[in-house]
Amino acid sequence: MIAPIAAALRDRLRWRLIAATATPVDATGAVDPDVLGRYLRGLVTDGADALAVLAHTGRGPYHDESTRALVIRRAVDTGAPVIVGVGGQPGERTDEVVAQAARAAALGAAGLLVFPVHNDPVAHHDALWHAAGLPMLAFDLYLRPYAEPTLAELLRHPGVAGVKVARLHDALACQAALAAAHRADRLAVTGEDRMFGPSLMWGAEAALVGLAAAAVPVTARVLRAYADKRYDEFVTASADLDRQAEVTFTEPMEGYVQRMLWIAAEEGRIPVGHAGDPHAPALPDGDRDRVLRVAGRG
Repeated sequence: MIAPIAAALRDRLRWRLIAATATPVDATGAVDPDVLGRYLRGLVTDGADALAVLAHTGRGPYHDESTRALVIRRAVDTGAPVIVGVGGQPGERTDEVVAQAARAAALGAAGLLVFPVHNDPVAHHDALWHAAGLPMLAFDLYLRPYAEPTLAELLRHPGVAGVKVARLHDALACQAALAAAHRADRLAVTGEDRMFGPSLMWGAEAALVGLAAAAVPVTARVLRAYADKRYDEFVTASADLDRQAEVTFTEPMEGYVQRMLWIAAEEGRIPVGHAGDPHAPALPDGDRDRVLRVAGRG
């Protein structure tokens, strides 16, 4: 049985675009509150219905608690629902993630996106639920995917409002996870930047994607056209979005955060001096020009 607060978030986010935000930092790795605030407000103005901060795109596992608090506060200030990523560090203890969850609740978060864990994920989610009282989205991430029976058990937890499915290139696993969410009466959320349109046709009813860290209008057009059954527009918009996904979500895959920051700077969302990802892998020569050339046509 789903808890009322989790059911309320499930229903609130249905057919909504949740932007998986980046966390713009300067050359020293510091976050400027004004730059951050303008960036987050701009995403909402351009079509994001909610914000997911400190998730994979936002490099949440790398930020200290003072930075995390700043990011959450600025996101809450936009007035949009805020989902906060918790966990994600290798070897971290559940009590450490519990502390993150409790702080997110105190700062006004609407829910949690819980990074996957290998060791007893149901107990892990249960500890967060009892400590923070916030509804949760489970996270079926390609880097640490859940086995189908484990995901099914997670989706029976009363505090789990839904699941973000981000299996990257595993269409069968994506379809299975979305179907599991529907069987459990939870929200099926696509995190499939490279299978965005198909994942909607497979049953996703909301989106939480890194593509919306910058390219919000085109991402929103795809989701809304499908939700409104405007299928001709959906096909056209999906083709536009796929062109952007093809150049941003490509090998080395962890470079996608840097690529989205380049697009954000090109769109005027952040200063160029705040468009570097300190955790990015080495990227091929000409990668930035290639990304911006395609993004400019979107």
